[in-house]
Amino acid sequence: MGSIFKETLGLYTDLYELTMAQGYFFCQKKDQNTSFDYCFRTNPYKGGYTVFAGLQDFIDALNEFTYSKSDLEFLKANGFKDEFLEYLRDFKFSGDIYSVKEGEIVFPNEPLLSVEGNIIECQLVESILLNILNFESLIATKAFRIKHISGQKLFADFGLRRAQDFGAIHASRAACIGGASSTSNTLAGKIYDIPVSGTMAHSWVQSFDSELEAFRAFAETNPDNTILLVDTYNTLKSGVPNAITIGHEMAARGEKLKAIRLDSGDLAYLSKKARKQLDDAGLHDVQILASNQLNEYVIKTLLLDQNAAIDGFGIGTEMITGKSDAALDGVYKLTEIDGEPKMKFSENIEKITLPGKKQMVRYFDEEGMFYRDGILLQDEKAEEVDTIYHRIYPEKNTEVSKLKVELLREKVVEQGNILLQHKSPVEIHEYLKSRAALLPDEHKRFISPHLYKVGISNKLMATRNALTQKLRTLH
Repeated sequence: MGSIFKETLGLYTDLYELTMAQGYFFCQKKDQNTSFDYCFRTNPYKGGYTVFAGLQDFIDALNEFTYSKSDLEFLKANGFKDEFLEYLRDFKFSGDIYSVKEGEIVFPNEPLLSVEGNIIECQLVESILLNILNFESLIATKAFRIKHISGQKLFADFGLRRAQDFGAIHASRAACIGGASSTSNTLAGKIYDIPVSGTMAHSWVQSFDSELEAFRAFAETNPDNTILLVDTYNTLKSGVPNAITIGHEMAARGEKLKAIRLDSGDLAYLSKKARKQLDDAGLHDVQILASNQLNEYVIKTLLLDQNAAIDGFGIGTEMITGKSDAALDGVYKLTEIDGEPKMKFSENIEKITLPGKKQMVRYFDEEGMFYRDGILLQDEKAEEVDTIYHRIYPEKNTEVSKLKVELLREKVVEQGNILLQHKSPVEIHEYLKSRAALLPDEHKRFISPHLYKVGISNKLMATRNALTQKLRTLH
């Protein structure tokens, strides 16, 4: 795997991170040991789950999170002091990171990842962490929703031209984690070892004197992957008949027309008509691919409601931009300093964070399916926790002592050294599939999915309540 980063990344942060870091330095706080948690508050797309993605990219970015000579000169010009800049000169993240696995099915308000280290290094990495994890998780979730409804039919990421600038590179990776079988983005394919795919544009057809001439030239120059775009002029009267001609010519040469692509019009109607034309011509093996502003809802209608004769999809704008949600609302909160639990207090109890170093566990029902997630303090033994409680309404609780339980997080960085084994997006998708198979179907539906329940241990609840009372007394 390569890297998209050509510069050091220490400045890839919000100014206030650096301002606070300098403040910690001069307030003699730089050696305080801290812990921060990453979580998000709401599943995207009004869905029942989220796919966790971006971990590998974030950890790789930490290797580049240093400060060059020109970085320090820029900071000096913006008012930062020499003593602090000298500290940054040799800066490199040296803490620990615990995380759920990339590709895991996760839910709101869970501490998916924890960063432990001195307060400056933990503070400085906040923005890049949120930037990568929020974005890739958003796109991976969208892609998996599409995969869930498309089933065995393949779909490719066609989103590069509609993506937000170079965010397309991480988006293509996330799309593949979510279920895209390939990407049109060749740079992302090289960097992340993603299969690449593509067909032709209308400009190819328009550049020739006739559609048939354009198809013939394309087949001659791309005999092993001939996919013809048939809607430049008239899909059923011109495009498909000309593709049939090319299909027969290729067959005579011992070659094969792979597919045709529909990119406009009524895709259900056109696909069924095109299928009949192809079959009547004896081209039963030629596939029909479709693109044009597709999303999970359109694909569901095409496949389940209208029985469209479509074998695969090219998904662009809706997936690569995470439409209709602009962002995942992930946050990064301080939970401990030098062994003392910390929390963000709010009169809105839903925004009160959970203090202390924690762990995540998952409980399974008698059929081996996901049943509940639990958040415990780090020093608790999961098998000794009898009950987990709703984080706001403790009268709602679940007895878990007899349920199978597994730990969800592992150490992925130790003292700045990466422990995480690199995996390709395709490999991460396989893990996602295995986990999603254990998520009950009621959490997967698009409309009003069932709420997956996440609880906290009694010990964690008591810690939070005691700290809440203390903060109310002080403030």
